[in-house]
Amino acid sequence: MTRSRGGIQEVASGVYLLEKALTNCYLIVDDDGIVLIDGGLPRHWPLLTEAVRRVGATPDDIDAVILTHAHFDHVGMCDRLIREHRVVSHVHPKDHSLARHPYRYAHESPRVRYPFRYPAALPVLVRMTAAGALAVKGVDARPSIEPGVRLDMPGGLVPVFSPGHTLGHCGFHRAKDDILFAGDALVTIDPYTTRRGPCIVAGAATADSTAALASLEQFIDTEARLVLTGHGAPYRGGIRSAVERARIAGPA
Repeated sequence: MTRSRGGIQEVASGVYLLEKALTNCYLIVDDDGIVLIDGGLPRHWPLLTEAVRRVGATPDDIDAVILTHAHFDHVGMCDRLIREHRVVSHVHPKDHSLARHPYRYAHESPRVRYPFRYPAALPVLVRMTAAGALAVKGVDARPSIEPGVRLDMPGGLVPVFSPGHTLGHCGFHRAKDDILFAGDALVTIDPYTTRRGPCIVAGAATADSTAALASLEQFIDTEARLVLTGHGAPYRGGIRSAVERARIAGPA
């Protein structure tokens, strides 16, 4: 594993975490091409261009963006990628409309109360705003992700349907190196509460916490060793441990 100042970290061979404002997306560089998992925030862009430069490529060489879900903090670069580089985004059909309107998401708890209940999260939300969280454009992603069917694109990824955070949330399992890209179905820091360790995201941004916790059972079946999340550091204790801890933590 190699680290870099500036938010770029190689977390596995050919897998690069791009982190900005505690929000993650992942560049996968394979022999057969390059894919981006999630589109981050608009100001992830310098990290993306630097990451592809380091592997001798440009944004034009990215084959696709694969969305775990379509919240605003996961589609922030997608519009620019399709307009300037013709890089198409792909999403589960149940999040297709959300990708077009990434602020119109279901959430089971009023968002306004969280900064008062969890004031430590305010700096995180300020950082996300500075990274462009309030200026995200929707994207007409292709509703092509089919759970359980290996994607016909680089990366060797199999979608794992994990609804709850959003209606069409999917994780992505890469069996050849025991990696699960968990998106926001399971994170290691919750931006709305700043609680750390494996957990689900607070009800301020989760449609159905009960469903989200139940969906974690699908992740266990992957037996993944490394869990890469939408927010927070990689979890190297294995997916079974991560799910157990998330269940104990419960909803917020």
